[in-house]
Amino acid sequence: MVEILKAILFGVVEGITEWLPISSTGHLILLNEFVTLDVSEEFWSMFEVVIQLGAILAVVVLFWNQIFPFYFGEKAKENGGIIRKDVFVLWFKIVAACVPAAIVGLAFDDVLEEYFYNYQTVAIMLILFGILFIIVENFNKGKKPKIRKLADITYTTAIMIGVFQLIAAVFPGTSRSGATIVGALLIGVSRTVAAEFTFFLAIPVMFGASLLKIVKFGFHFTGMEMAILLTGMIVAFIVSIVVIKFLMGYIKKHDFKVFGWYRIILGILVLGYFMIAG
Repeated sequence: MVEILKAILFGVVEGITEWLPISSTGHLILLNEFVTLDVSEEFWSMFEVVIQLGAILAVVVLFWNQIFPFYFGEKAKENGGIIRKDVFVLWFKIVAACVPAAIVGLAFDDVLEEYFYNYQTVAIMLILFGILFIIVENFNKGKKPKIRKLADITYTTAIMIGVFQLIAAVFPGTSRSGATIVGALLIGVSRTVAAEFTFFLAIPVMFGASLLKIVKFGFHFTGMEMAILLTGMIVAFIVSIVVIKFLMGYIKKHDFKVFGWYRIILGILVLGYFMIAG
């Protein structure tokens, strides 16, 4: 029962931090320093990635009408076919943006985890990207974004955003959503479109990363391991629904600087804590 309660806590943290640009992986690594699941290292390595599938499913549910590429029934008749060409084009751009991170993830997953999945990297990247958020928002203040619709994102723009996603794939604490949103803002994408495109990018990235982790772990789950994983994913899904709705409403009236300051403060606290404790 204690392990299930811990899984619920991890699910809550994942659901909140996956979508706010403050690094879900970073927070899970930090939480694990204080609340440790009584599981093997192999299971934990898999769990901290696969738990994100619950959060990803929240995107699929909330944005289904924007991302499902087919018409059915009367809609198909009205539009002269079942294919939604604009959605297929969007998915091609999403796939193009995912290529850089996918290549590096497949080739260097174990190396990256060994050398960068630690509190020092998390703290430093929290601070650096926190500063970058503030700089970018100040730079963009008063400027009208050039890209205000998903359809206006070109393949070049998508790949450029994908390069920023690559940074997050290498350095935990960067935040995948944080890195891609910063990259999108830098090249003139509006906050709303940057957030939505970031959400959609997460779908193939996290499905792919989760599949890779599960294959490496194997499919030999104990009953307790399966209960912990499913609990974390379900809680992450429920919390993500609430957080995504909040964020989409928030950024219509506010910028991302508050998240930048949060990252800086948290990064400093983490470094200070471990220096004293160590």
